Amino acid sequence: MLLNTGARLHYRQQGPETGPAVIMLHGYSDSSFSFSRVLPLLPSSLRVVVPDQRGHGRSERTTGPYSMDVMARDVIDLMDALEVPTATVVGHSMGSFVGRRAAVLAPERVTRLVLVGAGPSSTNAAVLEVQKAASQLKDPVDATFVRDFQYSCVHQAVPAEFMEQIIAESLALDAPTWNAVVAGLVAYTPAEADIRQPTLVLGGDRDAVFTVDEQRLLAQIIPGARVEILKDVGHTPHWEVPDVFVAKLLGFLQGS
Repeated sequence: MLLNTGARLHYRQQGPETGPAVIMLHGYSDSSFSFSRVLPLLPSSLRVVVPDQRGHGRSERTTGPYSMDVMARDVIDLMDALEVPTATVVGHSMGSFVGRRAAVLAPERVTRLVLVGAGPSSTNAAVLEVQKAASQLKDPVDATFVRDFQYSCVHQAVPAEFMEQIIAESLALDAPTWNAVVAGLVAYTPAEADIRQPTLVLGGDRDAVFTVDEQRLLAQIIPGARVEILKDVGHTPHWEVPDVFVAKLLGFLQGS
């Protein structure tokens, strides 16, 4: 779908158009496939929209820009195009930064936020290390680098076929996109104190990108946010424990 922002986005959608809307935003170098383990577990009453964010998956590769603000405007523009008036936004890792920007830029459109594998800053040591590695990539992108990167995100074992597809989705990005997207992430401007939507910070205690302290700090900065840290789970709860992830998401949506 061609958006007014100029991005041409591919997306998945399930559930009735009249159902409560949930928009799920994947992480860096991932795609809508990132949520494939949880989509079958969600109630059929929900309208779930999962885009490939610009430069990712089957969406168009461009020279940019890839700032979190631009990608957040893609989300709002996609909501307009699909006639989604309001939605809960679920963002994983990079998607969490996109989601919180959407919540600030269009607060009347975002009803709730779920920030998964998230922290308060996009410039911690782990992200800057990834940026340094990405800046050295050449085409074709090194498959060993991509495999190591994706496996560093998980703590609990996930199905091998699932991980092979995750890696394939990341290998679809060319080197300039890897570099430009993480540069946009690192340039993120914090505004968490301006978020007014009910927010759940959901992560794992074995997250290799954002520590438990960082996850808790994020929840402290966002007014009224709650935090849930899952035991023996890494950076990707929706990959590692999809049933637990869905239970926590639904509980939050239902106000429990």
